[in-house]
Amino acid sequence: MEWSREWQKETALKLSPDTVYEKKYFDQGGVARITMSRTNPKGLNLITPVGIRELIYCMRDARNDASIGAVILRGAGDKSFNAGGDVGGEKEDSQQVFEDEPSVHAHMRLLGKPIIAVVKGFCIGMGNHLQYHCDLTLAGENAVFGQVGPRVGSPAGGKIVAYLAHVVGQKKARELWMLCRKYNAQEALQMGLINAVFPVDKVDEESEKWAEELLAMNPTCLRIIKTSFDDEVENMPHNEAYFANLISMKFFGGAEQLEAMDAFLEKRKPDWGKTLRGKPVDFK
Repeated sequence: MEWSREWQKETALKLSPDTVYEKKYFDQGGVARITMSRTNPKGLNLITPVGIRELIYCMRDARNDASIGAVILRGAGDKSFNAGGDVGGEKEDSQQVFEDEPSVHAHMRLLGKPIIAVVKGFCIGMGNHLQYHCDLTLAGENAVFGQVGPRVGSPAGGKIVAYLAHVVGQKKARELWMLCRKYNAQEALQMGLINAVFPVDKVDEESEKWAEELLAMNPTCLRIIKTSFDDEVENMPHNEAYFANLISMKFFGGAEQLEAMDAFLEKRKPDWGKTLRGKPVDFK
């Protein structure tokens, strides 16, 4: 690909419509931009195993391209960065999705170059933990952040959960993951979840300015700094017992997970009293 001051789509990877991969060049080098573009009928971006693998392909390409000095990760449109996993798809074979999903977070660290998340609209579930694993996050004024795992029966654990405590502190991290509340851009900024807030129509432009500023820095020094921060994550225990417990409990496809997913898809609250805790039918 020739150097260009306009975004040019990288076609060599032969990606699905779920992912758009582009490159643009400034005086000091190039920036790669990855756009998650699988949308549901409401126009919200969702992540699937295909989308995860394609994120990894793009990051691998950016890592191996010496002309690239920074990466921008964003969602298509203004309605969402990423609104999480496709719960309907996960329900079909939730255990296979869970076990086969490669660690995109590890590839984000392996990249060795700064990643800027650009968040507009909803940034929920996997979307949220993708953005907080980026080195920097810029948000539009319409951004909304949150986790939903315990609400929809989508388990997550180990490093991807524990790392949030190093971003916003233990108490706030547990609040985000356990209560599944939503937070607007200013609340996210106040808790240290993101770096800056801009008008929605300006945040992409600002991300390019931040990326160009990174290009002016010494690449090797940036790699050392990124690795120094990321070493902390790498040294966290993965906690294999967490995964073993889920499998031994027959969580996947069991009554507990199906109730959570069905309730989410049917837009109702899950009934844990009846499903799991033995609430009498005639309880009043």
